[in-house]
This record gives sequence, C-alpha cells and structure tokens, in this order.
Amino acid sequence: MSTYGAVGRLVGVGPRRVARALSAGGAAVPWHRVLRADGTAAEPVRARQLELLAAEGVPARGGRVDLRAVGWPDDGDG
Repeated sequence: MSTYGAVGRLVGVGPRRVARALSAGGAAVPWHRVLRADGTAAEPVRARQLELLAAEGVPARGGRVDLRAVGWPDDGDG
C-alpha cells in the first residue's frame, strides 16, 4: 500500500500524474494498492478498490485504510 504522493516522490512526478498513469495501466497495474494520503480511495473507484483490498486482507475502517500500519514507504505522510 502506498499513496499517490509517495509514489510520485519516488519517481519525480506529482500525485495527479501518478493517478493518471495508474488509470491508463489497466489490469496489468496494481492500481488498487495506491490511495490518497488520508487512506481513502478516489471516488470513481472507491467501491471496487475497497473490495479488492479486502480480498487481499487489507483492513479498512469507515472506507479508510490505516497507512501507518500497512503503508509503504512507511513515511506516514502520504
């Protein structure tokens, strides 16, 4: 699990560019493992993303994943 911002910092782009790249990648990309900095899913894919994460055993409460517990990189600030 990571955030758009954390992935963006690793590759040198902004979080919106990460989101666009993930959406263009289709099923070959594990897009569902990338969340907003607050641990929530983006609205257009929220239900499906939470369903896929639950199937992998990722705990969520109130539609939010505790990134401090399961996030990577573990910098805690998205």
